[in-house]
Amino acid sequence: MIPIRDTVPSRIRPLTTWTIILANVGVFIYELTLGPEQLLQLFQNFGVVPAFLEEVLRKPFDPLGYLPVFSSMFLHSGWLHLGFNLWTFWIFADNVEDRMGHGRFLVFYLLCGIVSGIVHALLNAGSTLPAVGASGAIAGVLGAYSFLYPRGRVIVLVPLFFIPYFFQLPAFFFLGVWFLMQLLSGTIAIGMRATGGVAWWAHVGGFVAGALLHRLFVSRQRPAPVEYGLQGGWVRRPRRGPFRSDEDW
Repeated sequence: MIPIRDTVPSRIRPLTTWTIILANVGVFIYELTLGPEQLLQLFQNFGVVPAFLEEVLRKPFDPLGYLPVFSSMFLHSGWLHLGFNLWTFWIFADNVEDRMGHGRFLVFYLLCGIVSGIVHALLNAGSTLPAVGASGAIAGVLGAYSFLYPRGRVIVLVPLFFIPYFFQLPAFFFLGVWFLMQLLSGTIAIGMRATGGVAWWAHVGGFVAGALLHRLFVSRQRPAPVEYGLQGGWVRRPRRGPFRSDEDW
């Protein structure tokens, strides 16, 4: 199932969402200027390497030691990796930012990414393979969205025999199935002792972090918007007016 869009209107300009997208695209453009060996070195230095992070966790707190947990959120291994991550982020992030405000949303996003990187490292102990990508932080956004807009709808594309079919699914169901798939895949990967490929446990860790922490960041001044039905998902969704800047720290 490929998400196409949701049906919940956004009432603000999602400035933080746009900024995060531009930052990821800018870093990826820089990656394209590097050769294969330089790119691998970049991933090793600034991606989450579980074996290295284990050593950092055992030592006295050193902020620089945790830099890869932050920087890995802005690195991607290819066009598809970047495109799918940012497309998913674009669909769901504006509504979460709507409820949190620009500043709170940024802190929330980064915190979910950090938690996801640590969870990945702990459950892939000893691995020297770098994990990169924004998917752990984005999973945190999905976790928050599933609880903030459980009655929202997600329009998904399901290609059957090369014929595109569009379905409308409740957000809580769609994101719940996605989470269970990550959990199942991560469990299978542990059973098979697979340390490469998709960082399933980063997704699980980020989603759980988002589900548990989002209430700490939601502004009481920002009630949930009226949710559109299926028809509303295909039209331009009007913003319901900006909020005061002092609520957008």
